[in-house]
Amino acid sequence: MRQQRRTGDGWVETPQGRFWGLFGAAGLLIHDHDRGVLLQHRAVWSAQGGTWGIPGGALDEGETPKQGAIRECWEETGVPGPDGEGITVIGEYRVDKDDWAYTTVITQVTQRLEAHVADAESIELRWVPLDEVADYELHPGFAGAWPELLKVLRQHAAE
Repeated sequence: MRQQRRTGDGWVETPQGRFWGLFGAAGLLIHDHDRGVLLQHRAVWSAQGGTWGIPGGALDEGETPKQGAIRECWEETGVPGPDGEGITVIGEYRVDKDDWAYTTVITQVTQRLEAHVADAESIELRWVPLDEVADYELHPGFAGAWPELLKVLRQHAAE
């Protein structure tokens, strides 16, 4: 777990449920044409622990989803660079839950990235081919978004 609390750490209660991130949350979907997408096997103590998803977490006050997703991914995996080095953003996918939102920042690598487990929030990190992602036990939020995320990735690959 993080040793230092951040401004966005905390739960938000909405009519649709309880969600982590006082200012919303964001995750980084990194796609590498040769290896697939980077998935994170979530620590059992975390929300929806034991499932697979993408690195991400609570946004800090004043932080954009892109900034927060890159920061969270870098803290958890060591990639991309803290200013987004090694990726380019190709889209965003936002899910609104009343007064709370989760944004997936969809990216493509611009250089080979070597991710590693960098904190206790991950059991494992794995590059997974696009056609195999749905075979994993996915975080429910990521599972619900995956069909739309996959469309964006496939459309970008066709361009």
